[in-house]
Amino acid sequence: MAATLPIWPPPPGQDSSAFDWIFEDPRSKTLLTEVEQVAPSHANILITGETGTGKELIARHLHDRSARRNGPFVVVSCGAFSEALVDAELFGHENGAFAGAFGTQIGWFEAAHGGTIFLDEINDLPLTVQNKLLRVLQEHEIVRLGGRKPIPIDVRIVAAATADLDEMVQQKRFRKDLYYRLNVVRLHVLTLRERPGDIVPLARYFMELYSRKLGYARLRLTPQAEQLLMQAPWPGNVRELENTIHRSLLLCDGDVLDASSLRLLHPGSSTVAAPSPPAQQVPAPALSVQPPIPLLPTVHSESAAHAALRHAIRQLCEANAADLYQSVEDTLLREVFRYCHYSQSETARLLGVSRNIVRARLIRLGEVNGTRKHPTDADDTDLPYPPTPSDKETP
Repeated sequence: MAATLPIWPPPPGQDSSAFDWIFEDPRSKTLLTEVEQVAPSHANILITGETGTGKELIARHLHDRSARRNGPFVVVSCGAFSEALVDAELFGHENGAFAGAFGTQIGWFEAAHGGTIFLDEINDLPLTVQNKLLRVLQEHEIVRLGGRKPIPIDVRIVAAATADLDEMVQQKRFRKDLYYRLNVVRLHVLTLRERPGDIVPLARYFMELYSRKLGYARLRLTPQAEQLLMQAPWPGNVRELENTIHRSLLLCDGDVLDASSLRLLHPGSSTVAAPSPPAQQVPAPALSVQPPIPLLPTVHSESAAHAALRHAIRQLCEANAADLYQSVEDTLLREVFRYCHYSQSETARLLGVSRNIVRARLIRLGEVNGTRKHPTDADDTDLPYPPTPSDKETP
């Protein structure tokens, strides 16, 4: 299967969504073949993969290639609601079902009738709601919160998870019967570092995209810059690559994007490592999109890291720092949030706490806004820097 490469500018009348598919790596082409094979069926599908790999685009492609293509495609981020509201949001509610429930409200399953519902971060669903979802899969009907009348629905469920559902089943945090109902077909979206053949084509695509949006002339990517992109770890996957190219174009002078112009934010540092010519091997300085944050000295082992942490805490004690406990806790949350490239789900996983706890504290710190969002908005849209122009991930 041939790869889809961007053309600049797109031909008149061409749907721009066709240019979101940049699959050059052989493993990516294999995944796309599997998607094409299972899309026409009505089977439920589970998509797994890290944050930022493009799971929503895979779900949209499944919908567009199915017999339901003319029906609605509804995206619901299961982690976007509090546990008290997720039931009403998914299945709807009747008038007076709970305090503040004025009038009848249909849920997202009813809104998806005749089409596809994409349940993103399904690993965030509470067990009580998992039980109700299982009944939906078995009976093909829903009951609104506060209601008694079953309502028939016809939807295809495509679910996505960043957590290991097998492990969650073993830990009794995810229902085994629901897991097997969802996992009829499993599609795993590889990380960007696992499909290196897509990195440079994606980088060129984002260069074309943001050059048009910024009104720049077409830029050229040098071989040295391509090599640096290939060597980067990309823990934030395609989303991180997109932001890197956008940031680099904003700070670039001239019509060439070379190694020294790339603004690669490596995990755990606030600066960019852009190599000089091989003979020098001296990192070139670069700018950061975040305000400078004091960091501990770089350490290369866990024991050394703990020693550096103990030393920093001792210094704060000697300085008689005010509100020491709260200050340390806030700094920990902020740094892990940045390390996880502003993903609330990844921050919660790394800290070993619930995502709701992380979100509440980030709102208190002003890192994200507390406005209740539409369920199609994932947790990574509450970023302290401006969001990218497209709400969709690009695989």
